[in-house]
Order: sequence, then structure tokens, then C-alpha cells
Amino acid sequence: MSEEFLVNFTPQETRVALMQGGIVQELHIERTASRGLVGNVYFGRVVRVLPGMQSAFIDIGLERTAFLHVADIWGERQNGNGGEGPRPIEKILSEGQNLIVQVLKDPIGSKGARLSTQISIAGRLLVYLPQEKHIGISQRIEGEAEREQLREKLQQLVPADESGGFIVRTMAEKAGDEELASDIAYLRKRWAEARNAAAGARPPALLYQDLTLGQRLLRDLATPETTRIVIDSRENFQKLTAFAQEYMPQLMPLFTHYTGERPLFDLHGVEDEIQKALARRVELKSGGYLIIDQTEAMTTIDVNTGGFVGSRNFDDTIFKTNLEAAQTIARQLRLRNLGGIIILDFIDMDNEEHKAAVLAELDKALSRDHTRMSVNGFTALGLVEMTRKRTRESLAHVLCEPCPTCGGCGEVKTARTMCYEILRELLREARQFNAREYRVLAAPAVIDLFLDEESGSLAMLSDFIGKPISLQAESGYTQEQFDIVLM
Repeated sequence: MSEEFLVNFTPQETRVALMQGGIVQELHIERTASRGLVGNVYFGRVVRVLPGMQSAFIDIGLERTAFLHVADIWGERQNGNGGEGPRPIEKILSEGQNLIVQVLKDPIGSKGARLSTQISIAGRLLVYLPQEKHIGISQRIEGEAEREQLREKLQQLVPADESGGFIVRTMAEKAGDEELASDIAYLRKRWAEARNAAAGARPPALLYQDLTLGQRLLRDLATPETTRIVIDSRENFQKLTAFAQEYMPQLMPLFTHYTGERPLFDLHGVEDEIQKALARRVELKSGGYLIIDQTEAMTTIDVNTGGFVGSRNFDDTIFKTNLEAAQTIARQLRLRNLGGIIILDFIDMDNEEHKAAVLAELDKALSRDHTRMSVNGFTALGLVEMTRKRTRESLAHVLCEPCPTCGGCGEVKTARTMCYEILRELLREARQFNAREYRVLAAPAVIDLFLDEESGSLAMLSDFIGKPISLQAESGYTQEQFDIVLM
């Protein structure tokens, strides 16, 4: 399916929308103040070694220390311990030790960045591995003859006495010798700059930073199916054109500079799709809907028939709703960039053929997603379990933050619940302190309930403790917030 990219630039952020058939399939957002860290190389310092977890915390200059597992220490993973796996981490690293590391995963939620000591620097056609010697071929290049031809071509271009290995990317399948040689020279130069920076640096220090989102779009996201790249900023259009001219001239015909009055994302309905992608409920064309709940441990997606009534029978209605849901779920995973463990609760089906058809439709829809994932069949409880690799924050985590009122749980205590909590707290205060009067400061909804339906409860407590209780509404208080003032 042909695709096009819409690129919206502002001084504060860059946004890229992948469109297929006029519909938004993916959104990538990078903010100037908080660029992603994946691919960055740092000169770090070991802060703490945890033998029990076989991990270490590394200071690389971020707000939270980063995380390095023993399995991601390159030399140990390669050499092992006499065939018995890597040595214990406490025999490899020590507190205060300096080392060069690369970020595998951005900090997500309360977790710090995930690190590796295996360095890889990506180019358009190749990935450079400074610590290796072998030449690998992308698994997406399936033909054995093509794989061997590419390996031989690269072996001729890389001098035998030079260190470092390479992985041939899918983009290199039809590349010429000149293009490959140019990519090799570019990658070696970037690594040499990083090594020279480490020689005179004190940790923590950034040695190499990955490309901007606009440049990564050209390097990683554009494919042979890409028909157009529309950019709405003249300055960045010129920058990306110059970048493409030097490293990937074959993309030059795809560039279009958008100069219309109407914002690019408004014109193509992307802004509306962003708002919908932040909602918990997703409507299906049939009248059914999805409920998507994102938690720290996993994401759950519940399918409901809603107002859809099939023309034949109830089983047919369920089957059609689940088929449509499978397509929508695949798109929502890409659009929201949901990762980790994902549980899909399709509407229960008794027909095994229907179950197989829904799974086949889900697999077909997911095949357009380039992110690595695995899907299991229906469990005994009728759920579909799947995982999707998570390397960056979801769209909701990038654009939103937990509600200050509910703390992210999506619910607050009712006004009546708060009334009863306040009554209990008044009784505790009365037993501890001998005040002349007790004044309750609370949200208007709570005070209104005390003045109306719960006025008898308040009067009864006042008689019991033998002291007057006054009320004061505070418009700035949330429904769960209150104070008791001793007068």
C-alpha cells in the first residue's frame, strides 16, 4: 500500500504523520526540550552494582540513573564464562568505574533508560558495529542469493585490517558500491568523533547523539512504498533536502514544500485523529466500540457491540464486530504506539471457525506494523494475549500527564464519601483536642451536601462532641480535599 508522510515543524516540536489511503496510521512526536535518547552514546559512571539483580545503575547525566543488565554487557555476552554464560556482574563492574554505553530504551514512566555496552551506529544502508568483525544481513532480505551477494560486496568494500563489523539494512538490497562506500565512510567518521570525545571527557558526557526526527524519517521510516514527503516549514524543507542530497538522493523527488494557509495537519484531519487517539473509547463504523485502558503493567482492549444489530442473527453480529475490531486494534496500536503486554478481550464466540477468522484478520492487519510483536491464540478465558516491542513512550505519555485530582486512576471519591470521612475525622479531632469550635473547609459539592441531605448527621455529631461545627466552601479545593480548623 502506498504511503506518504506529513511533517509539521514548529520551534518547539516536530510531528510526523504516516498516511495510508488518506488515513493516519502512525504518529511520531519529538519535542525540542526532550528529544528521545535511543541510539545516543554516553560516557557513563557506575553508581551502584546490584548482584541480586545482576544489574548496575549508570549515571549518564539524566534525571534518573540508567539501567545496565549483565546480558547487555557486550564482551561478557560474547565470551561467556567457559560456556557457562556471562560472569557475575560484581566481577565485571565496580562502583566508580567509567564506561561507554548506548541507550536501548528511553526512560518510560518510573523506569530509567535501558543501556548496552554494545555500540551500534545506524546509517541509511548499514549499521556499524565497532566492537565486532562479522557482516550480518537483515532478516527481511530473504533470498539466499541476494544475501550472499550483499555479503561479498561488503567484504570487498571493507579492508580486512580495519576493525568493526556491519549489518546490511533492507534499504541496501539494491544499493550500488558507491552508495555503500559512502555509508561506510560516514559511519566510521561518526564513531571516530565519539571516541575522540570520550578521550577528553569526564563522565557523565554525551558522545554521540542520534539524528533528529526529521532526519530519522528519511533514514528509517521512508520505504519503497513512500510516494510523497510533505514538509510545512521552508527552513526545515531546505535542511532535509540538503541532508537527503548528501546521504539519500533517491528520496529527493518525493519532497514537497507545503505553503497553504490552512495548517497541514488540519487539512488532512491529523489533529482530529490525535484527539481521538487520546480518548479511552474508540468508535467502530458498525456501531460497536473499543475501550482501551493503559496501565503500568499492560494495556487492555475490550470489544463491545454497542448499538450494532446484525441483519441475520446474534452470532453474525458478534463475528462482524470482532472482525472490524481486529482491524481497528491493529491501527490503534500503531497510532498510540502501545507496547509491552497487550490483552485483547473480543466478544465471546462459540464458533471455532469465527475465532480462527478473527485471528487471521488480526494477523493480517498487524503485518503492516514494522514493530516486532508476537500474538498468541485465544486462551481458555477467551482472551488474546500479545506483546509489542516498546522502545519509546506511548502517545498518551508524550502528550498527557496524570490528572492532579484523581492521580491517574480515573475516579474520585463521591461527595457523600467525603462527608463521612470528614465526620470521622471531626470525631478524632474532638477526642484529641479541646477546641472552642471546629471549622470544615471543603469543596463546594461536599459543603452543599452537608447543608442539605447530611445536615442531620452533622448536627448529631455536633451534639455528641458538645461543640459547634461551621462550614466553609473553598472553590479551589478538589472533591477529595478538606481541612479541619480548630478555633
